[in-house]
Amino acid sequence: MPSVEAPGAAGATTEEALAFFDALRAVELDFMAGAWAGEGFPSGHPLDGVLEACHWHGKRFDSADEVHPLVFRGPGGTKINVNPAWVGPGIPLAMRLPLLKARPVGRLVQALLPLLATRRSRARLRMTRHRGCLTATMVYDSVPILDVFRQIDRDTVLGLMDLKGMEQPFFFVLRRERPG
Repeated sequence: MPSVEAPGAAGATTEEALAFFDALRAVELDFMAGAWAGEGFPSGHPLDGVLEACHWHGKRFDSADEVHPLVFRGPGGTKINVNPAWVGPGIPLAMRLPLLKARPVGRLVQALLPLLATRRSRARLRMTRHRGCLTATMVYDSVPILDVFRQIDRDTVLGLMDLKGMEQPFFFVLRRERPG
């Protein structure tokens, strides 16, 4: 199975990232259970680096109907589930303003995270066909986003964020967190 660094540690073009994604195995719903730490998969997308700058931690899948799609590290390192309804409208702005990748802006966002928090699940998992492959897909409740997953190895998936109206997909990696 290819490594996470494929097609290149320095990043990939959208076409290379799509080819890598298409070569990976489908993911079953049960495979996604648990907490996952996230990291970027640079592909030249305007959002590359924004989530990391804003202290994104990952995602949590309690069941197919109980998913926390945006888990961030708050002040003091606490994990905060963020309501995507507060974040979704800012995505077009984030794509146009590289300033959002700046460290001071990330600290400001981190300070504001408790105001965006939710205890309720804000997404669900379903099997969908994407790019010809039936695979686990996270469906957001309040924003037009699908996160489609393909398996890199037994503890790592490549995610493709499909946002209605966005010209190119945004890629990210999730690594399974082990208890303890």
